[in-house]
Amino acid sequence: MRSMISGGRRRLMMIAAVVTALGLLAAGVAVLLLPGTPTAFPGTSLPAQPSPPVPAVPVPVPPPAPEPTQAAPVPPAAPFPGALAGRDLEAIPGAGAAVALTFDAGANSAGLPSVLRSLAAARVRGTFFLTGSWAAANPGGVAAIVAGGHRVGNHSMTHPAFTGLPDPVIADQLRSAEQAIRAAGADPRPLFRFPFGDRDARTIATVNNLGYLPVRWSVDALGWKGTSGGMTAQLVADRVVAGLQPGEIVLMHIGSNPDDGTTLDADALPQVISRIRQAGYGFTTLDAVLG
Repeated sequence: MRSMISGGRRRLMMIAAVVTALGLLAAGVAVLLLPGTPTAFPGTSLPAQPSPPVPAVPVPVPPPAPEPTQAAPVPPAAPFPGALAGRDLEAIPGAGAAVALTFDAGANSAGLPSVLRSLAAARVRGTFFLTGSWAAANPGGVAAIVAGGHRVGNHSMTHPAFTGLPDPVIADQLRSAEQAIRAAGADPRPLFRFPFGDRDARTIATVNNLGYLPVRWSVDALGWKGTSGGMTAQLVADRVVAGLQPGEIVLMHIGSNPDDGTTLDADALPQVISRIRQAGYGFTTLDAVLG
């Protein structure tokens, strides 16, 4: 009887062990069947799992570069006769009974409307020496000068005394003025006037090498001195006529006197033109020096 009970217990224990083993096996199979769950058995290693694909980022393609624009060609400057190199002209060679009226513009334009009206009424053309700073500040004035058929020259950029300047600064003064005048619609080449008439052999040679011919004057009308400097319109006209000569170059100014606001050169211009004609002279521009 006791042996039967002992044998029964052994059978129950064996059945329990089998049931336990089957339960563990079923649990392992369930784990293997779970989606996305990698499982490694003892003594094995999992293969490397591929990374999810990364979407490609589009690389922006830059727009095509614009075609380079071709700069407008700069027309060559009118050459000046080689025989005039090294000189600051004080009269027009071989001009005969003709006078060139020239007007410097560097301060303001107070007298310009009157000067242009007087020249138009008398059918006389003049030559206007402009600083680059004046041209940049008065593009309408430059346009009116050109529209009147008048000639334009270079009077430097900022009107400094040239003999105290090194050659590179002189070059910058002329080129900057030329650019400003051309931007306003006129071409000053190849005529140049030294500010204050301040020049020497070196500065004349430097200006020549830059393609410019310096032009001085035969007589300064002195209207720029104003009434505060003892001048009147009558005295201006008297000075011009007293210095009358073939090829005379007359220097006048379009700006007003800074102290008294007078524009004596502009005021005297009608009388100047009339008296020159009465003396048997005509008028020309400084283009005459270019042949």
